[in-house]
This record gives sequence, structure tokens and C-alpha cells, in this order.
Amino acid sequence: MASFYRRKCAWLEKNRRTQVVKKPEEFGRVAVLMGGTAAERSVSLRSGAAVYEALKRKGVDAVAIDVTGSPIEALAAHKMDRVFNIIHGRGGEDGVLQGVLEAMNMPYTGSGVMASALSMDKLRTKLCWQGYGLSTPKWHLLQDERDIDPCIEKLGFPVIVKPAQEGSSIGMSKAKTRDELVKALALAASYRCDVYAEAWVTGKEYTVAILNGESLPPIRLETPNEFYDYDAKYAATTTQYHCPCGLDPDREEQLKKLAETAGKVVGVKGWARVDVFIDQSGQSQLIEINTVPGMTDHSLVPMAAKQAGIDFDDLAWRILETSLIRD
Repeated sequence: MASFYRRKCAWLEKNRRTQVVKKPEEFGRVAVLMGGTAAERSVSLRSGAAVYEALKRKGVDAVAIDVTGSPIEALAAHKMDRVFNIIHGRGGEDGVLQGVLEAMNMPYTGSGVMASALSMDKLRTKLCWQGYGLSTPKWHLLQDERDIDPCIEKLGFPVIVKPAQEGSSIGMSKAKTRDELVKALALAASYRCDVYAEAWVTGKEYTVAILNGESLPPIRLETPNEFYDYDAKYAATTTQYHCPCGLDPDREEQLKKLAETAGKVVGVKGWARVDVFIDQSGQSQLIEINTVPGMTDHSLVPMAAKQAGIDFDDLAWRILETSLIRD
């Protein structure tokens, strides 16, 4: 415990800094964009409501805007100075909204067009990481049932099947037999994007939040479900979140540096969350990166921030500051 206390104090000292913005008025009028039309709409509405209330408590002139169609139309009814983007998934996290805001010359939180588009596409993210020499589980593209047998030959069982452009574990399922793999492909394909099977990793699952280029304390995730699925993320009371994560100081630091590197490879700015497994051999396996992570009462970035001494309201403020720090 004493060792952990010393490490936490050292982290707090390292990350103590003067706020970029001293007064809420400096932000101007802030649109908190939430909702959207993607599969993660309900989660985004919860995240957006929490962010909106936090900014209001901090004295920010924030306006909650539920985007149900065109973000241009949603913003047209208001005169705004900047955007806190908390729309998860396609249309908000994939570079589309970022491109709209760039064209409108509207400052916004988080990553730009390129990093948002790359990170939303799990397959392209894996290719970028692999090209940089970072480890990620083997995978096989599933375009139709003709790819089933080659996938089994390459990866064996079990595998996890994923729609490449969905978040919150939506459309994902574990397959342990050929029949299950066929069903998993059909489910993932219903989300109208590339589908792939990924080799199942046996080990411990971690997530590392990044704020302005530096990692927050990692969290180890533990669930009795088959995997950390939608239910485990947003509904279950059986999911356990370990922070401190239980790694020794050197290994924890390695994990944090890996997350920071993974973000830099795809050009992430502002804030993000990187998901990693450490397999039974001790190898870190990068899974995915989220550029608009959740901000609900079950979400991981606020948990990590709290462990680092940053409460929810200050976290929302710091994320909003990223709309001013763009290069």
C-alpha cells in the first residue's frame, strides 16, 4: 500500500499543471453534441447528459444538443463558439462530424478527421499498429460464408467476431464451433461494415485512458460474462474494475507507454482510451482505441481520472480544453 501511495503521489506531481483556461467565460458558448443516429445513441445520450451537467456546475455556458440528423442543422439553430463532442460511434467518432466541424471552422474536442476515421475502423487500426511493430491478435476478414473454413484453418477456436466500425461491443460474439462462427458472422454483418474474426486471447484485460498525451492509471477489467460485452459495460453489477490494476510498477509503466504509443501511431489528440490484453505468455496485445470514450456512471475514463485525483467535473473541463489545443 505504501508503494502504491508513493506512485500515486508521483503521478499527481508529474501531472499537476496550470489550467489552460482560467475562467469558464473563456470557452464561450459550448455545444455538447450527443445522441447521433448510430447504434451507440443511448449510451451517447447518457454520456452527454453527464458532461453537460458537469460543465454547467463549472460555470460553462453549455447547451445540450441531441443530434438526430444533420449536425449542421443541429448547430444552425444556435450560435456556438466550440463543441464538446460526445457522440459515440459512426457519424460522431469516425471523422464525419470532425470534417463537418473543420469545414465550419468550429473548434471541437478530441481527435481530428484522420485519427477519428482510422481509430473507428478496428481493422485499419490493427494494420497501422502492425506496421509500426506493435502486437495485436491475429485476425481474418469475413466477407461471406466462403471465408469461414479459411478462418478456422488460420485461427482455430475460439474466436471473437466483430463488426469493424461499431463500439461498446455491439454486434460482437464469441464462436467456439463452425455453426457459432456462421451465426456470429450473420450478426456482425447486420451492422453494414467490414467483419472480422480475431483470435481469442486468454489473459487479463486492461484499459488505459489517455488525456493530453499522457496515460491515466490503468484499470483491469473482470467479468463473469464470456467477454466484456455491452451488458458487462452498461448494466451488470458483477463487473469488477481493479484500479490500481495489480501490475508491478515497471510493468504498469510499460503498459501506459504502450497505450501512449498506440495513440500516437494513429494520430490521436486530446483524449482517448486504449484496450489491451496481457496474454498468458506476458505479451501485451492491443485490441482497439476509442477516441470518444464513454462518460456514463459505468464508464472507464472517469474511473481512471478519479484514481488520479481528477473528479468528473474537472475531467470534463480538461477534455473541453482540448478544443483549444490543436496543432
